[in-house]
Amino acid sequence: MRLALPQWAGTLAVKAAVFITVMCCALAALLGVMVHVSVTDQTVGQARDLALSRLQDATRAYEAGDALPPGAGVEPRGLPARLRALAVAGERGTMVTADQGQPIMWAAGPADGHRALTVEVDYAQQSRTIAGLDRSILWSSALAIGATVLVGVFAVTRVTRRLHGTARVARRISAGDLDARVNDPRTKDPTRPPDEVAAVAAALDSMASSLQSKLLSEQRFTADVAHELRTPLTGLHAAAELLPPGRPTELVRDRVAALRTLTEDLLEISRLDTGREKLEVDTEELGALAGRVVRASGTDTEVRIVRDARVETDRRRLERVLGNLVANAHKHGRAPVVLTVDGTVVTVRDHGDGYPEYLVAHGPQRFRTEGGAKGHGLGLTIAVGQAEVLGARLTFGNAVDGGAVAVLTLR
Repeated sequence: MRLALPQWAGTLAVKAAVFITVMCCALAALLGVMVHVSVTDQTVGQARDLALSRLQDATRAYEAGDALPPGAGVEPRGLPARLRALAVAGERGTMVTADQGQPIMWAAGPADGHRALTVEVDYAQQSRTIAGLDRSILWSSALAIGATVLVGVFAVTRVTRRLHGTARVARRISAGDLDARVNDPRTKDPTRPPDEVAAVAAALDSMASSLQSKLLSEQRFTADVAHELRTPLTGLHAAAELLPPGRPTELVRDRVAALRTLTEDLLEISRLDTGREKLEVDTEELGALAGRVVRASGTDTEVRIVRDARVETDRRRLERVLGNLVANAHKHGRAPVVLTVDGTVVTVRDHGDGYPEYLVAHGPQRFRTEGGAKGHGLGLTIAVGQAEVLGARLTFGNAVDGGAVAVLTLR
């Protein structure tokens, strides 16, 4: 089972700070150990040479029968057993011990009668020197690590700030703001060397420009086609009205009406795509407005008012959204169809087979239907677009016991 880390632990700045800290600690420890070992060896070596030199002088005095120099003696109290055994065996050696809390360097060599001749050298100064060196290493390492981490975090934060800015622009583009650009200064100034973040920013800006150009071309094409179709459709509609009564005439008029509806839907979508629609806000009773929409639809739709509310909204656009949802429920679902008002939340539900999986996951897509359904997929697309203009949220789902559920949440 993996331990769940907090969200902040996944950020690049935190990872970089941890990495820099670990590397600085490892480097400081390595350098500290090397300096400690080197200085300690040098200090101990000097003390050992001094002790052995004094031992040699004491040995000459002992062999000549002269008085031993200060600090020298034979089998003195406190002589380490290991050092005595080495001296009795005929070897010379040194050892550091503590006597009443004071460090002493012992030097011992053989004397007559299997005894040890020793010299004591004060080792306190050398011990203080090594301890001071260790403290200096620790403080300097801590200061160096702190300074390095601060500088490293500052440098990484500058990079992550630019990455966060690029991510924000990417989210704005995905939300539909195709005018958003990163405009990284490094991509504009040729004297400044570009880096990887600048390359990502430049690629994102280029992608956004290309995407915007293609979408604008498609929007212009849709609008131009719809506008060009209106004139011949008007003439076709007038000509159909002059046809004699009969079944063929009804079929022609029905298809002309469908084509006119499709053209008007395309024009409405092209206006929504431009993002320049303006609201005409007024105060509306949501329950009464829902009742008017159902009556205008001419369908057998049940209206339930759980909790009525007064909302500031554009009546025409809200009626368009609810009308499309009700029409879609009757066209692609099955009765009973229920429109429920609960405060600022309006729900339209049918009892058919439900929405397709792609629509629930990604929202309606124009000119896409599944399961042999008739239509062009424009009604729900227009409903979503008008809901965005209103500042409302329109979501689609399927009920557990069957049926499609569309939920419109107003501000």
